[in-house]
Amino acid sequence: MSSKPDLVLDIAGVLATNLSPHFWNDLSLKFEVPYEKLIQFKKETRKELWTGEITEKDFWLKLNTSFPSVELNYAKSKLKSIIKPLPALKQIPLWSQYANIHLLSNHRIEWIQHILAEVKPYMKSITISGEAGCCKPDRAIYLKVGRYLDKKHILFVDDQEKNLKEARNLGWNTLLADTEGAWVEKVVCSL
Repeated sequence: MSSKPDLVLDIAGVLATNLSPHFWNDLSLKFEVPYEKLIQFKKETRKELWTGEITEKDFWLKLNTSFPSVELNYAKSKLKSIIKPLPALKQIPLWSQYANIHLLSNHRIEWIQHILAEVKPYMKSITISGEAGCCKPDRAIYLKVGRYLDKKHILFVDDQEKNLKEARNLGWNTLLADTEGAWVEKVVCSL
């Protein structure tokens, strides 16, 4: 009997909603902060946040220092309320019958634990950039998750084309997750 193929899934935009741009737009409107300045802040803190160079607490302190009018308790609550499960999350128990399931995501574990709780038992590995110390599309994070893969047949699903390139360079099959969710029907056929 041959081993199962590996299915590597992103989280934001694949299994759960993205926090951008809704989160930043909400803060801009509620606290009358220019949206462009919030997006600039997001870009400036992206790498250090996603790679764990700063803690979640430090991220909130930086946000508060840069935008004192933003109420942090509201912002924290809003962020968690925006990150909701997408329909594909419900497919994981079924997919796990056909494939070894792995997560590979640029995220903070603190922000997605509530999403992962119900599917964690079906996971062979979970690689979150904030814990891994590197983020997509850097080759290093693909190599980290690669330690858990069989290497014979790998399908990687992400909602951003730029994150698929390095996976293809490593010989993985890729599938771009569209916002309508049509990609979900293609997973089993692609395994």
